[in-house]
Amino acid sequence: MSADREAQTFARQLHQTFANAADPACALAMAAYMKNHFGFFGIPKPLRATLQKPAFASLGRPPSPALLIAIAHKLWQCPERECQYAACDLLVRHAGRLEAEHLQPVAKLITKKSWWDTVDALATRVVGELARHHPALLPTLDAWAHDDNLWLRRTSLLHALHHGKATDRTRLQAALDANLDQRDFFIRKAMGWALRQFARHDPNWVRSYLALRGEALSGLTRREAAKHL
Repeated sequence: MSADREAQTFARQLHQTFANAADPACALAMAAYMKNHFGFFGIPKPLRATLQKPAFASLGRPPSPALLIAIAHKLWQCPERECQYAACDLLVRHAGRLEAEHLQPVAKLITKKSWWDTVDALATRVVGELARHHPALLPTLDAWAHDDNLWLRRTSLLHALHHGKATDRTRLQAALDANLDQRDFFIRKAMGWALRQFARHDPNWVRSYLALRGEALSGLTRREAAKHL
């Protein structure tokens, strides 16, 4: 069976599993929390994890990168948000298996049905792993800091969130500086989050950056960045 056909079967069966567990009242509340950008089955995260576990196990060990990407894209086509969450969980689980060529398919997920709930998982756990293992991708991520798509900008700012002391300070500063004039909440918040997280590993660098850029940084970014200082 081709990866596309297998992915289609997997997505259809998981969608039905979720549909069987739907809770309309919970779905309304979940949709409201997400500003009604998406429809929901109304399945809380713990139950969703339980429901999708057998489906993930059915893929065998290890599923091919091509199949993982195909499944994610099929699940992205489903109208209910839980399917996108399942796709993110699957990619995060197997992020270490992805190759450099899979950055662009992941970027397509980042730029479709975009909101922080899926973008942040893909940025920090999937793109971050790709960047860690495939440094040839770093110039592309640098360029995303200037992209017209705010979610690619956010990904550029957040992809190294879990790189710890190995974070490339020059690249982090370049991404931050590229977004100093951005007024979007999600960009300003990401800038603060990136600085706040890195302050756990190099607080002096973060203090120096805050002093260097001063009032050029938004109040939101400064407040977030200083939470662990």
